[in-house]
Amino acid sequence: MKITKNEPPRIFRAGEDSQIRISDCGRIYLEPDEQVSFITSSGKEHDFTAKSWGFYATPSVNKRLVDQGFKTALVKNEAGRYYIMVVDVGRISDFEAYLSSEKNQVVEWIDER
Repeated sequence: MKITKNEPPRIFRAGEDSQIRISDCGRIYLEPDEQVSFITSSGKEHDFTAKSWGFYATPSVNKRLVDQGFKTALVKNEAGRYYIMVVDVGRISDFEAYLSSEKNQVVEWIDER
């Protein structure tokens, strides 16, 4: 694994009317079968694993993520683009506000399959 930090982070705007400020903090280069774990301030984990054919972008959405306190949504925006979003169950109201402000909609809660 190789990590390259952006110092200072590259700042850019995103979202509906460019209301969201994103800090691009760097890049992580993974070889096949290497994994990084993203940890929330409350200790919840989300793993990302490189494979020879691409990536496991999430742990199992109907077991491991649920056990960590996440729901997984397939989301569609106004332009017809689809996204997978992993949502902290304690922050559903924040997620709903985000969907509304960005004019996005949940197509399906994948973890409920």
